[in-house]
Amino acid sequence: MVSLLGSGLFSLLLVLARAPFVQGLIPWADFFHTALVVHVDLSVLVWFLAFAGVLWSLNSSNRWMRTGHFALWLSIAGAVAMTAAPFTGESHPLMSNYIPVLQQPLFLGGLVLFSLGIAALVLRAMISIPPVGSRSEGGAALRFGLNTAAVATVIALVAFAWSYFAMPVGVEGRLRYELLFWGGGHVLQFTYTLLMLAAWLWLASASGLKLPLSPRVAMVLFGFGLLAVFSVPVIYLAHPVGSVAHIRLFTWLMQYGGSLATLPLAVIVLAGLFDSPRAPAPARPLRAALIASMLLFGIGGVIGFFIHGANVTVPAHYHGSIVGVTLAFMGLTYHLLPALGLGTPEPRWAHVQPYLYGGGQLLHVLGLLISGGYGVPRKVAGAAQGLDTIERVAAMGLMGLGGLIAILGGLLFLILVWRALRSTPRIVAS
Repeated sequence: MVSLLGSGLFSLLLVLARAPFVQGLIPWADFFHTALVVHVDLSVLVWFLAFAGVLWSLNSSNRWMRTGHFALWLSIAGAVAMTAAPFTGESHPLMSNYIPVLQQPLFLGGLVLFSLGIAALVLRAMISIPPVGSRSEGGAALRFGLNTAAVATVIALVAFAWSYFAMPVGVEGRLRYELLFWGGGHVLQFTYTLLMLAAWLWLASASGLKLPLSPRVAMVLFGFGLLAVFSVPVIYLAHPVGSVAHIRLFTWLMQYGGSLATLPLAVIVLAGLFDSPRAPAPARPLRAALIASMLLFGIGGVIGFFIHGANVTVPAHYHGSIVGVTLAFMGLTYHLLPALGLGTPEPRWAHVQPYLYGGGQLLHVLGLLISGGYGVPRKVAGAAQGLDTIERVAAMGLMGLGGLIAILGGLLFLILVWRALRSTPRIVAS
């Protein structure tokens, strides 16, 4: 939750830095890139893997608990260091894909600590996995899906290490981090997607959807979702890090391998949505989060086919996809809080929140998409955007409006969760 709060604060500054009429108020040149680095790392890397830790912990036995606690504190220390780094002096932002960095000791040290914490977390997740259970039970399919995400994360960590030790001599600056994170960054997208798919099935079941899907078929689809990841060692063995083939193969890996499970599971859940009655009142927040998640993730995927050049169509694509994952995790948070002995978020506002956050992000994404069509460049702010026509100004204004609405939706989520955490504990569900 703290990572979402931090990313939200930085996202507000990013929206203002790009919005027409207020962009000139940002006081220093590298601020936009510094804020963008921390926002991306908190809202994707830290938030997604922290929530993965919650799910893997729920899916584990009581073995190696000390390792779990050690992983938690390492990750917290790393995330705090990364967040504090911009306020300690020169930041030197480098906009590498997947994991942008600030080239300064505190940030890089924090990133290493966080990575070690995640490595310890995944180690415990792999060792303490309980039996999946009967293949005829729905819970077995969910547990299997969470296990596939853990395996993908292990392979991502191996890819990061492999890239580090196989880095071409003399590569420095942004290119060094681009190559370092290219392979593992692509594999982490499989982790996030597999976790989101498990969340979709969980939310569908909890909100009363009747899916035309057996647990056995669900497990097969999760297996397909992981299948492409096993080609990663072959890519590293066949082509040097930084070669054209190495870069291109990881791009194709995500383009074609990422949809093996996503597309069929999305179609199945959509069929369940159209064939099921309205969710009962207590489950409406879960159904709302599921619908908003699928909509944003689907739009993000479709926008990927319209990418041409280095314009803001690129962030429109990944914003849609990332927000789709975030909405699924938000909905699952509403479901898990009472099961963990905590309060239930206020149902009426919890029902509104996914639509408020998702609607704002939809406007934000559409503004970026339209701006990309007019050639507004990515990863820049202020005058460098070239907002010299009414069309560009209007599109980026839509982006800014959507961003502000989404920030309000994110703030509402944090308030609802905070109030639930502070409420009187209840009996933990079995």
